[in-house]
Amino acid sequence: MNKDSTNKSVAIIGSGVAGIATSIRLANDGFDVTVFEKEATFGGKLGVLELGGYRFDTGPSLFTMPQYVDELLNIDGKKDVEFGYTELQEVCNYFWDDKTRLNVTNDTEQLAASFEKQLGESKENVKRFLNRSKEIYEITDHVFLQSSLHKLKTYLKKKTLKSLLKLHKIGLLKSMNKANTSYFKTEKAAQFFNRYSTYNGSNPFQAPATLNVIQHYETGFGAFFPTNGMRSIIEALHHKAIGLGVKFILNTPINNVAKEEGAYLINNKDKFDFCVCNIDISSAAKGPLTGLLSKTKKSYTPSSSALIFYWGMDRQFEELTTHNVFFSKNYRSEFDTLFNDRGISKDPTVYVHISSKVKTTDAPKNAENWFVMVNAPYTNDQDWDSIIAETRTAIIKKVSDQLKVDIEAHIAVEEMLTPTLIYKKTGSFKGALYGSSSNSILSAFLRKSNFSTKHKGLYFVGGSVHPGGGIPLCLLSAKITSEIIRNNVRKD
Repeated sequence: MNKDSTNKSVAIIGSGVAGIATSIRLANDGFDVTVFEKEATFGGKLGVLELGGYRFDTGPSLFTMPQYVDELLNIDGKKDVEFGYTELQEVCNYFWDDKTRLNVTNDTEQLAASFEKQLGESKENVKRFLNRSKEIYEITDHVFLQSSLHKLKTYLKKKTLKSLLKLHKIGLLKSMNKANTSYFKTEKAAQFFNRYSTYNGSNPFQAPATLNVIQHYETGFGAFFPTNGMRSIIEALHHKAIGLGVKFILNTPINNVAKEEGAYLINNKDKFDFCVCNIDISSAAKGPLTGLLSKTKKSYTPSSSALIFYWGMDRQFEELTTHNVFFSKNYRSEFDTLFNDRGISKDPTVYVHISSKVKTTDAPKNAENWFVMVNAPYTNDQDWDSIIAETRTAIIKKVSDQLKVDIEAHIAVEEMLTPTLIYKKTGSFKGALYGSSSNSILSAFLRKSNFSTKHKGLYFVGGSVHPGGGIPLCLLSAKITSEIIRNNVRKD
């Protein structure tokens, strides 16, 4: 298709990363695209907070697979949007309660050597695992991530048929933890690689070992930092969309989407040929799309959420880098509490992201901006006031013990984001960060498809539909959906 090949109009509901990515692709194909957003600004979870001289990216903090963003910014062959990023040499520091520490760099040889020196795990085991993760990626990428699992033609491709013959190699029938404990002799090494399940809100003791592919996104392709912070990802995409003629209508909640004479009526006012929903599918089914999705499953088992504290620290900490993880003593107990008891462990794993380590202007001189996160359950009538107070105390104690300083005394400013607020602000069903849970062998196949089988012209993108949550997968959902729309228009 080209710019003159269609005059079809498209309404995109929601301006998260998948919604804007879809708008770019469709506008570049000649569609007349309008994006509706209920908030005063675009971006969904990729928000920003400025507080007392400190700047915080409020949502995702790790940037991987930057090629997907580059592809969108160069989609029309014009490099008219500035967007830069650098690869992190020092990826993450890991801390255990027994004072074991592990510094992970972007060099796999150094990574393997660090495992041997710091954790007592052989370099050969680590390299073998990294190769296994790469193999899972090569088998699954074009099938599970780059294509629709709900289109017959996907399964008729030669690449797909070859991958299907190798499914026994991707660990569908083993849990992530079972696979990892078979690879490594030390508990800490298994815990380290189990952690990657949290990148899509899953439980490593239940989720299939296929999720070990996530590790390859970081180690195989690299971890990056956008020059102007994570918010600049969505700002660059928004700028590109505007340049392609996409219209954004902010401060406009969508209360109703109706189908009328083959077109879609938004808020009983504006009519469009196509509708693309970038709202969490379960929230949409209970809200603006209730008339269209009333006979479909309106809810799912959500992934985990997060409890996040934004702390402006009045000093710097040399022991810390851009990304830091303080592990719990008992990982299985932590996930049992999270997924079975719907609570937060009294000894949670704590993640601390400090963007000012790279972008020094994010904090005052000799200070740091801490994005402090623990895994949390989706909201389900818990006593959040008590949970938050207990968790804050546990975080401060854990990190203070490791750094040998009372960190609470150095918190100059503070704000927080809870599962309830995530639900309210972003529409993510019950505050789940990654849509549906991936804690089953069929989870990839059970995600909502990118198109409606009942209503021609209705499509879906974002973390609650195929292929899943997180920036890279949301961008791929936009690519899959846009290709389906393009092909359907060609047929018509």
